[in-house]
Amino acid sequence: MDQQSPPKKRLNILPENPQEEGEEKAVSLGRFPSWLHRKIPSGGDYFRTDSILEKYRLNTVCEEAKCPNRMECYSKKTATFLALGKECTRNCGFCDIDFSKTPKAPEADEPVRIANSVKELGLKHVVITMVARDDLPDGGSSQLAEIIRQVRTINPGVTVEVLTSDFQGNHDSLNLVLEQRPDIFNHNIETVREMTPRVRHKATYERTLDVLKYVKSTGKSPFVKSGIMVGLGETPDQVKATIVDLIKAGCDIITIGHYLQADIKKLTVKSFVSPEQFKEYEEFGYQMGAKHMYSGPFVRSSYNAKDIQDILLSNQRVSNG
Repeated sequence: MDQQSPPKKRLNILPENPQEEGEEKAVSLGRFPSWLHRKIPSGGDYFRTDSILEKYRLNTVCEEAKCPNRMECYSKKTATFLALGKECTRNCGFCDIDFSKTPKAPEADEPVRIANSVKELGLKHVVITMVARDDLPDGGSSQLAEIIRQVRTINPGVTVEVLTSDFQGNHDSLNLVLEQRPDIFNHNIETVREMTPRVRHKATYERTLDVLKYVKSTGKSPFVKSGIMVGLGETPDQVKATIVDLIKAGCDIITIGHYLQADIKKLTVKSFVSPEQFKEYEEFGYQMGAKHMYSGPFVRSSYNAKDIQDILLSNQRVSNG
């Protein structure tokens, strides 16, 4: 960046005073350190958001995956829609979404229900994720494409971010979604190369990179995004290697958050990653050329998604100015 250029904006989630007495003891005893405790938000529109989602019979990854940011996001009248039902055909070691080899068929009116809830919530930026649907010939891509169409038809001017499965690497399925030109295309790599076989059910590290490269090569989505979890036993060097791989694959946005075990049957947290380490990952990503890094204990793929898009567009204007 030119030294005379205005500084680029960043989004910070790290706690101001992460180190408190007893943190090392908490780690050794398996208790959460202070930076992994969330304050319950006061006021806001939590119950209104919840009632709108219930009214339209919609699933959210916030609820199904027991996201720690759920109350905060609902209080801001936002949520991440979970499309194609709430049963996934993959049984990843980290994810608490229900597993089924034969989930229910996609609901024909789901796209309109999501679009109407977007209007009632007054959203300007919509995040739509999905369960993996390996039971469907197109992996569910046609349903996701229809959701995007309906959201934009009923909500002109809204921006749309999708977080998809890998569609088993099928480019035809990817193209169905990309033809709708989502404003941000997200597909998470989830973990480092060495831990992928244990953490993910069917997805592979290389296939995820291939998906991201392909999406970037089409030019049909302005920004490509991916995310990593830490705390599963990976090393800092492995995380940094993953950051480099994602940047080489064409990722504009990389999110890094702390894995939290949602259920006793899921993978256990192997280590508590300090806020300083998250900051180190963030700075490393910028040094390697990432357009935006969002790294912190409670960062999730769709957390503060609109803010991230606003920052990217603002930085883009600065660079072009």
